[in-house]
Amino acid sequence: MKITVKLIGSFVEAAGFGEREVDVPPGTTIAGLVELLAIESSRPMIITRNGRAFADGDTVVSGDRIAISPIYSGG
Repeated sequence: MKITVKLIGSFVEAAGFGEREVDVPPGTTIAGLVELLAIESSRPMIITRNGRAFADGDTVVSGDRIAISPIYSGG
C-alpha cells in the first residue's frame, strides 16, 4: 500500500529524501516505518498522520500522509 512520507530537518539527510511516496506492507506500524526508512529510532521525533498525532503502535493505512520531524527547541 502507498503512503506519502515527509521528512523534516536532519531526517532528510538520514533517509536521503524530503518527501516521497513509499510502498509499505499492510499492518506497518509507525515504528516499523521508522525502521524501514533507516532513521535512528532513539532520536526524539514528532510524528503526525494526516496532520494529527500518531502513536508508535498505530498502523498506517493506504493514502496516509506521514510527517516525521526532529524535536526542536530554542527561542
